[in-house]
Amino acid sequence: MSVQFSGWEVVDDGASFPGVMLGPSQTPQNRGVYTMYHGTRVSSARLIIANGFKQSAGGTLGQGVYVSRDKKKADSYPAFCSPSDRVVLELRVRVGRVKCIDQPSHPLKLTWHAHGYDTAWLPPKFGLEEDCVFDPNRVKVVGIANAPSTAIQTELQQLLAKTPKSPERSGAGAADVCSLCKRKTQQGSQHVKQQCWKCGQNICILMSKHFCAVQP
Repeated sequence: MSVQFSGWEVVDDGASFPGVMLGPSQTPQNRGVYTMYHGTRVSSARLIIANGFKQSAGGTLGQGVYVSRDKKKADSYPAFCSPSDRVVLELRVRVGRVKCIDQPSHPLKLTWHAHGYDTAWLPPKFGLEEDCVFDPNRVKVVGIANAPSTAIQTELQQLLAKTPKSPERSGAGAADVCSLCKRKTQQGSQHVKQQCWKCGQNICILMSKHFCAVQP
């Protein structure tokens, strides 16, 4: 029995569309923009939202900002901190050039940035997945994923709403959005649109999914 099918579906790895949520073992693509998380104390969350991240002095992967796509891991940080003082920040991370640290004794484990990499990625096979981003400006808070109380959640959301918006998110000069694929256009340049060769529906060539309507 033959199956009649027309259309496509793709999985975005973040290289072309910001904010993609990667799977636990999915390799981040160079220059991708991903949703990740950072667990911290309430007082530190206020400072991060107001002033941005700062590099940690050190850690498993050396200097940088430590983030994870694993929200459960972020929920458990900082260590030795009461759950009533923990906040999980939702982030947009521009990873730049990524180095996978795929063995505990990797020669670039602490020196990856000196070799031209922007982010080091520790896959989950060594425990819980984490990324270290050298430049704090590559990490932006976009939401409050978890807070110990409704009052603190509201306070932090209001503080986040008051922070200066980047040109991409502010009104003036904001990027246009394609009406078909819902993705931002590059510097206002319109996406290529055409009719589907099967069903005749208008489509954008950057749409991640399209299924032709069933013909009677």
